[in-house]
Amino acid sequence: MAEVKPAEVSAILRQQLSGFKSEQELEEVGTVLQVGDGIARIYGLSKVQSGELIEFASGLKGIVLNLEEDNVGAVVLGSSNDIKEGDVVKRTGKIASLQVGEGMLGRVVDTMGHPIDGKGPITGKLYEMPLERKAPGVIYRQPVTEPLQTGLKAIDAMIPIGRGQRELIIGDRQTGKTAVAIDTIINQKEFYEAGNPVFCIYVAIGQKGSTVANIQRVLEENGAMPYTVIVAATASDPAPMQFYAPFAGAAIGEFFRDSGRPALIVYDDL
Repeated sequence: MAEVKPAEVSAILRQQLSGFKSEQELEEVGTVLQVGDGIARIYGLSKVQSGELIEFASGLKGIVLNLEEDNVGAVVLGSSNDIKEGDVVKRTGKIASLQVGEGMLGRVVDTMGHPIDGKGPITGKLYEMPLERKAPGVIYRQPVTEPLQTGLKAIDAMIPIGRGQRELIIGDRQTGKTAVAIDTIINQKEFYEAGNPVFCIYVAIGQKGSTVANIQRVLEENGAMPYTVIVAATASDPAPMQFYAPFAGAAIGEFFRDSGRPALIVYDDL
């Protein structure tokens, strides 16, 4: 029989007791009542917050939107075919957000910030940025004082576009709206090479995957990807992913803004 050493026993007990918690921890879970068209009705999440990220039994995530008296409504960030009535749903305790960092530059990501370009995980330090965030008040905003050059002489000569302003490019199909936006991103290369980059975020909403891949190829051929992030929510993605794609682009842009650097966000839909 092996000899019992009191010193070893006391060391093991100390190690186990160091992680002991005297208070009970309750995990709030719910049950799927109904699911369809990317929307799930859930019973049991009485303390869930609006905009909170929840996790279904299949591993899919969702965002809580409707807080009703006896159930909550959530959008499913994925195919709702994997969710069945009666499935367990857990709270995460986090407001819907994505991980943003310098490693996103040159990458293609989905609405939740996950890379979809086959180049492996995003590297470097990542910061959590909420999808929905209150914008700074008018008093706290700087005036528009610096120009943003598109590289197209006709536009730069006639239309004053400044860093910090919104600009709508509107027109019929196949009139070159996307071309203007892509040329503007490529034209920022001189500022990147000069050490004063304008970081660009291109958000493709509801487009074909082949169209997004072609835009990525054009940006790579012109040396614009090192300072650009592409957020892709293609036509094959669920409606919630397409709906939140602009929010994701804004969150990435806010990361650069909050670190004192200019960012250009292009929203391109059908």
